[in-house]
Amino acid sequence: MMELGIAFIIGLLFGSFLNVVILRIPKGESVVFDASHCTSCGKKLKPWHNIPLLSWLLLRGKCAYCKSSISMQYPLVELLSGFIFVVIANKFGLEFPAFFIALSFLMLLALSVIDFRYKMIPDSLNLLAIFFAIMGAWSINGVIINLENALLFAGGFTLLRFALSYYLTSSVYKAGLKTKTSWNKHYDRTPFIEAMGEGDIMVAATMGALLGVKLGLFAIFLSALLALPVMLFVLNKSKEEQRVPFVPFLALATFIVYIYDSQILSFIQANY
Repeated sequence: MMELGIAFIIGLLFGSFLNVVILRIPKGESVVFDASHCTSCGKKLKPWHNIPLLSWLLLRGKCAYCKSSISMQYPLVELLSGFIFVVIANKFGLEFPAFFIALSFLMLLALSVIDFRYKMIPDSLNLLAIFFAIMGAWSINGVIINLENALLFAGGFTLLRFALSYYLTSSVYKAGLKTKTSWNKHYDRTPFIEAMGEGDIMVAATMGALLGVKLGLFAIFLSALLALPVMLFVLNKSKEEQRVPFVPFLALATFIVYIYDSQILSFIQANY
């Protein structure tokens, strides 16, 4: 129990810093310099205003100076970070490779929140997620295998992106031929349709490094199932509302599959 308590505290501390990363990276601001400050009044926060989770509870979710509301994102990210560290520590103990694995999942958490809020996936966090996932091994051979799986999934997703983009663009082009006239037959304004973003490919590399081939493919299938209800819900919404961020579903599926890897592998082997 003491190990899990230590893991939870470490997770809370990293979660507090993760909030800074989520807030500043999309704005192009430094995550190291400039002290933490209220986003409403701009006043610098005291050290006791930055105690993970506890400060938010004691301040009742309001700024100590201007009393403006503090987003629920802050305690939620800290709690989720603590939960991630506890779950990984419960699975592996307080081992150094487990620390890298937990950090990789924290990067996926940050990417999920940023993708949800801003519809963007910063490359810096994606690269860190891949690096931590590759290094989360108990031997040099394990690191090499993680690297191979990361490259395999990145390459596979790149080919899938090319194939889908080509198919979608070709379909639009063929449909546009029907509207051609003698006036515009020499002009091709068909847009190139991207079926998948580069950020998703990098997330796939992290999934490959963390899970391997079989579990990685299962996680991709699970992420599609998790996203399906949301996709159906926004089906009749506006184009902007139909832009559902997919990284949160990839990250959640990866975490679920990673925790229940033995049970899922047994299920796969029993059915194939």
